[in-house]
Amino acid sequence: MTLLFIVAVGLLLAFANGANDNFKGVATLYGSATTSYRTALTWATVCTALGSVAAIVLAQKLLVAFSGKGLVAAEIASAPAFAASVALAAGVTVLLATRLSFPISTTHALIGALVGAGLVSSAGDINTSTLARSFVLPLLVSPFLAVGLTALVYPVLRRIRERANIHHETCICIGKRVVHAVPGHLSSAESLQMLESYSVDVDSTASCRVRYRGEVIGVRVASLVDGLHFLSAGLVSFARGLNDTPKIAALLLVGSFIAPANALLYVGAAIALGGWLGARRIAETMSHRITDMNPGQGFTANIVTATLVIGASNIGLPVSTTHVSCSSLFGVGAVTGQAHWQMIREILMAWVLTLPIAGVLGATFAFLF
Repeated sequence: MTLLFIVAVGLLLAFANGANDNFKGVATLYGSATTSYRTALTWATVCTALGSVAAIVLAQKLLVAFSGKGLVAAEIASAPAFAASVALAAGVTVLLATRLSFPISTTHALIGALVGAGLVSSAGDINTSTLARSFVLPLLVSPFLAVGLTALVYPVLRRIRERANIHHETCICIGKRVVHAVPGHLSSAESLQMLESYSVDVDSTASCRVRYRGEVIGVRVASLVDGLHFLSAGLVSFARGLNDTPKIAALLLVGSFIAPANALLYVGAAIALGGWLGARRIAETMSHRITDMNPGQGFTANIVTATLVIGASNIGLPVSTTHVSCSSLFGVGAVTGQAHWQMIREILMAWVLTLPIAGVLGATFAFLF
């Protein structure tokens, strides 16, 4: 019965992870008006599920790292009460953040829960060197890497685009109909001024979109950029499934009740379900409240995110997909001057609070169990 409870709580954490994290890979598709919310969510679900399946082969090191072994004594890490405490504390933390529309890190929540439950279960005897080297350091370094790489890569790609004589235009669109288009990028005030000359039905939606003009090897640049953007978003979602699934599945392995491959598949299914049913709040935050962006900027952020997360997963470093993907958007906003700094400050505060909240919950549940 105890092991069944652990499985149930672990799958609850996976569901919460999907609700908070699944849309992060495709937020740039929705935020740049490249596609609709439902299409982006479908693409995220498929690619994340593929990443979860790939984790069976490619992410075995993360299964070991997030079992708690090395952080606390092996007999404590293998105790059902310890696994249940960690899963429940992390799950509650992520569900709370999702309800409040904050994109926090499940990795952060898990680490906080591991430390809190470990301190109570081992009477304060945790391996601080393992904590610093294998958990804290990657989490601290990865956001700075993401911001820095995005800030470096985007100007280079923009210069290449300009030298290839590829320019962009801003179109005023009502529904699917383009009613006006001008070269370059319009400010919000200019867009509103242009819209004043049009009459709009009550139920129509007016929007302002940036798209690329010209051709490369006979292919429309707009179609080429959109295709690459979709591929990059799929790669980020794949990386997220690869990175997060083994972290949660490790908790289901207590007592050898479930084989590792089956644990990964069950967790992957719960992540997909959580994303499909509960991603809307985080989708709005990630897509529209961090920074304004066009398809090229979204593509750049995705490439940086996917590179860092896949590389880290392959060598067993527990970087946060949330921290990397959000930080890439921070970098885009900083370079383009379109960042929404108030929202960014609120997200950073949520990140700071994640560890202590999960830690206190982990300690509380470990004490009760």
